[in-house]
Amino acid sequence: MNVIGQRIKKLREEKGITQENMALQLDVTQSNYGRLEKDDRRLNVVKLLKIVRILDVNIMYLFNEVLGEQNTENSGLSHTNKEVYDILVESLRSEIQHLKDEVNFLRVIVRS
Repeated sequence: MNVIGQRIKKLREEKGITQENMALQLDVTQSNYGRLEKDDRRLNVVKLLKIVRILDVNIMYLFNEVLGEQNTENSGLSHTNKEVYDILVESLRSEIQHLKDEVNFLRVIVRS
């Protein structure tokens, strides 16, 4: 289930921002942005941080229910913060691996 993408879409629509405008600000095509709202696995840290800034929303809003945040004073927030941190770190690792793969590919092309 794509809760994060649905929340992004809801906030975008509430603020009267079009998919085209979001895509422009994120430097992606409108179709890529549309797929991002439908499949939150397409999000990376850079895009997520830009979206949070554009929509002027706390990043925790996007993750709260996804992570099953509890409403207890002591355990909920710190546990949620760690899970958000872990998600963001994994996203960065994935992005770094993607960039390494691109560099290796370009090295092969240059050597040819």
